[in-house]
Amino acid sequence: MLNQRRRAVLSALVSEYVASAHPVASRALVERHGLTVSTATVRSDLAALEDTGYVYQPHVSSGRVPTDDGYRAYVDGLAAPSAGAATLRPEAETIRRFYGRREVALPDLLSETAALLARMTAYMSVIVAPTVRRARIKRVSLISLGARIVLLVVITDRGQVAKRSVELSSAVTEPELADIERFLAGALDAVVAEEAEAVHRELLAAPTAFREIAAVLIEEVVACMIEAEDDRHTHGGAAGLLGQPEFADPRSARPLLELVEEGLVLVHALADMTGSGETVVRIGRENTLSGLSNASVIATSFGPSDAPGVVCVIGPTRMDYGRTIGVTRCVADALSESL
Repeated sequence: MLNQRRRAVLSALVSEYVASAHPVASRALVERHGLTVSTATVRSDLAALEDTGYVYQPHVSSGRVPTDDGYRAYVDGLAAPSAGAATLRPEAETIRRFYGRREVALPDLLSETAALLARMTAYMSVIVAPTVRRARIKRVSLISLGARIVLLVVITDRGQVAKRSVELSSAVTEPELADIERFLAGALDAVVAEEAEAVHRELLAAPTAFREIAAVLIEEVVACMIEAEDDRHTHGGAAGLLGQPEFADPRSARPLLELVEEGLVLVHALADMTGSGETVVRIGRENTLSGLSNASVIATSFGPSDAPGVVCVIGPTRMDYGRTIGVTRCVADALSESL
C-alpha cells in the first residue's frame, strides 16, 4: 500500500507526464505541483516507487515515467465522480447542448457521438449500439424495387434500422405487397427480434394465400437482424490517436486500428467488459486483446439495462484518466436520455 505522501508524488508524476510526454524529474514535481517536501525527499520517494514497480527510469540520467501498475494505482485513487463535477462543467454543458438539438436516426446519432467524444478527448472513440436481438420489432416495411425485388426495412423500438433487398420467387403486385406487409406487421408486432424465427416456424402451418412469400420474408427479417447485430459499432478519432507520441509510428498503431476496423471481436470484448454496468478502465497489459496491449480503454454502458450499448475511449496509457472517465460517463448518460 502507498502512504499518503508517495500517493501524492505518484499523482503529480502521472499528471506531469500526461501533460509533457517526457520523463519527469523530482525538481519539476516540487516546483509545479505544490508538494510540501524537499527535492531530496521526492527523489527518495521516486526511488521507492521504482522499487515497488509503479515508475521506471528509461535512462540512468533521466526522470521517471509511470508503469501500468503506476497508472492503475493512480486511477484507483481518483476521487469519486461527483468530486470532479465542477471541473467538468464546461464539457457537461457542451454535451447537453449537443444532444438537446439532435433529432436524427440512431445510426447517425451514434456516428455523431463517436465524433463528439473523439473531439473532446483527442483519443479514439468506439460506440456500440444496444444489441438488436433483444429489441422489439416496431415496424416492417416492404418497398417494391421491381416485379420480383423488394426492399425489406425493419425498425425496432430502440431506433435500430435493418434493411436488405430480397428477390422473390414470383412477381408480386403492389396490392399483394401491401397485403403481405400488413400480415407481417401483425405477425411481428412487438416481437423480440431473436424470436422472429419462432414466428416463421408457426407461419409454415398458417392457411394464407401468400404463406410461402411471407415465410421467405420472415427468414430475411431474421437474417438482416443478425447482420445488423454484427455491424452495430462506429468509431472516430483515428487521426487524434495517431497524433499521440506513442502511436506516431504507424507500426505501433496498426494492430489497434485493425482491431477497431474489424470490429466484431472488439464489440464482444467491450460487451463482456461492461457487463456489470460499471465504468471500466483497462490499462496496458490488463487488456486481453493483443491490439490493446499498449493502450488504455475506458468503457461504460448506456441504454436499456437488459441489452445495453457501450461508449468507449481508447488512447495511450499516458491518458488524462480523470477527465476522460468523466467525459465518457457524461456522454453515456446523455445518450441514454436521448434514446
